[in-house]
Amino acid sequence: MALHKNFPDSPHAILDPDIRWFPADEALRETSMEKLMPPLVSQLRKKVKEFRDGGYVDASDTSKSLLNWWFNTPHMLQQADGTMTQFQYYFAQREALETIVYLYDVVGVQDKHDMMRFDASGLVSGRFVVKMATGSGKTKVLSLALAWSFFHKLYEPDSQLARNFLVITPNIIVLDRIYRDFQGLRIFFEDPVLPDNGVDGRNWRDDFQLILHKQDEVTITRPTGNIFLTNIHRVYTGNDIPPSPGDENTMDYFLGKRPTGATTDSKVDLGMIVRDIDELMVLNDEAHHIHDPRMAWFKSIEDIHNRLKQKEGALSLQIDVTATPKHNNGAIFVQTVADYPLVEAISQNVVKHPVLPDAPSRAKLSERQSAKYTEKYADYIDLGVIEWRKAYAEHNKLGKKAILFVMTDDTRNCDDAAEYLEGHYPDLKDSVLVIHTKNNGEISEAQSGKAKDELEALRKQANEIDDANNPYKAIISVMMLKEGWDVRNVTTIVGLRAYSAKSNILPEQTLGRGLRKMYHDSTEEYVSVVGTNAFMDFVESIQAEGVVLERKAMGEGTAPKTPLVVEIDRDNEKKDIDELDIEIPVLTPRVYREYKNLNDLNVAALGHQLVAYLQFSEEEQREIVFKDITTGEVTHTTILDTAGVADYRSVIGYFAQTIMKDLRLVSGYDVPRPSRRQSTPLPCKTKATPKSATLSSSDRPAPL
Repeated sequence: MALHKNFPDSPHAILDPDIRWFPADEALRETSMEKLMPPLVSQLRKKVKEFRDGGYVDASDTSKSLLNWWFNTPHMLQQADGTMTQFQYYFAQREALETIVYLYDVVGVQDKHDMMRFDASGLVSGRFVVKMATGSGKTKVLSLALAWSFFHKLYEPDSQLARNFLVITPNIIVLDRIYRDFQGLRIFFEDPVLPDNGVDGRNWRDDFQLILHKQDEVTITRPTGNIFLTNIHRVYTGNDIPPSPGDENTMDYFLGKRPTGATTDSKVDLGMIVRDIDELMVLNDEAHHIHDPRMAWFKSIEDIHNRLKQKEGALSLQIDVTATPKHNNGAIFVQTVADYPLVEAISQNVVKHPVLPDAPSRAKLSERQSAKYTEKYADYIDLGVIEWRKAYAEHNKLGKKAILFVMTDDTRNCDDAAEYLEGHYPDLKDSVLVIHTKNNGEISEAQSGKAKDELEALRKQANEIDDANNPYKAIISVMMLKEGWDVRNVTTIVGLRAYSAKSNILPEQTLGRGLRKMYHDSTEEYVSVVGTNAFMDFVESIQAEGVVLERKAMGEGTAPKTPLVVEIDRDNEKKDIDELDIEIPVLTPRVYREYKNLNDLNVAALGHQLVAYLQFSEEEQREIVFKDITTGEVTHTTILDTAGVADYRSVIGYFAQTIMKDLRLVSGYDVPRPSRRQSTPLPCKTKATPKSATLSSSDRPAPL
């Protein structure tokens, strides 16, 4: 299940469908790809490649303009320090948008046979699930899809898309993260989302008129041009969505709804507002929750669609983005149309590389016999702190703060772990942040006993923990394990959950809390994962997805697994740093290699001798005889099959590659191996090879 040998390192490289990862041996790629991949993905990748290579033929003019602006136009963006750098979307982001446009513009989501329905009910005209690894830029995909829908509806006369958008998150934590990007429509103007005015005759930036409404802060709404950013609980409407046994929190189902009045109650019935407008597109983040028709999230969107149908409208489109679009039994959502798996994201350094302790390091760890939580797991906590300290020291040299993340099984043990960390490690004194969350990811008033203002401050501290001015270096929580809290500086995860019961939490979601990269470049970064045997077995189950988990020695005396830092040695007092500050001269090479000069070679002056052609039987023509050039001894013979896998062109190509390798040329293959239409020959006869290969064949070779 390894990645294809030709899989590129760059996340910007266009990926050919034939080299994408799939969960089987390479020998089964041709026969089993479609059987082992999400039902739509394998064929869609091929169709979208044709769509891309053909210049987006059959797409609307608006879609062509946007796709070419986003992915085929160079973009230089100004950085905070005033420097200009080139911006380019990841291919995973590009493929997701190209797939959505292809399905809508070319295939047509109104065709019921194209599997574009909202599950078997057929109630919603289109649902596209985009699977992208945590940290690979799902929010940018949402911003591009939103802009595409807005302009498509504005500029295309027959467009069935929308200029109103309901962006749904599963909890407050995720909502805060999305809001930071969408606030002031920042992401649309800081990224090259909006084409310049005048591109293809449109005033894109002037026409992009939208108002962002966050949660309960709904201002005056217009008929079009609204973004409603909310968590799913604000879309429920009274008794319209009854509790069900499939809900994430089943308390209401078993005990009945409790009276409202908590500090997080909605002041505005957002659910009714979005049901009362005429056109709407739904964008779901962390959309792995939408898997069961019995669940409230599913029923809420279904209800919105039905309300629009009553007004002779419809939900224009639903786009779900998630790293894990899977049912509880592990089956992937059949509506998945694009897939960028974690194994590919790790290979291309889009996310951090997970690192686990090797066998000797794990053998030193044990669960102690104690009723006290932290005494029982002291070995695991201590190892986690050691690894975090090493990472902290290295990243601190680059002005970054490494974060330790400890996962516990309940809020009581959160407090115990926090007390242990602050009491045993002086560098963590007053630096441990404890977050108690409810099942929906909101910070719990009941557990913390804090007022609303204090809770808001607590959430702000958690979201800004990467900042060097933030006092916290470690965070302890339970439900943040599942999703949402996606800061970049987590370098060490300590898992103290038993995982004795079957959980809906997937290993990629567990690792996801530490996968986002700290540095915006191709630097290899690592997240160390330490935990109980049950926890580690759970994490290792992600290897079934093709992820290769690196293992290393951990503990005192071992080297940190961090990016290589080259720095000035300031600890040696005998060194005069100023005297060592010398200018490195720019050297010119003594030897230049220029493949174009091969054309100037006079073959006739080389003094070679022509070798007469030999005649061979039909059977001998299928032989490739390999001889040692010094002794003439036959080393081995290869028999070609009757299909004629190789012919004289293969031999000429082999000679050309051999010459280029010996001359250390990295380009210009077409000069020593020209096409048949080229007229400059380098004569080559069989039985007269440089090196050790001879092809026995009566076919006359083409000129070299």
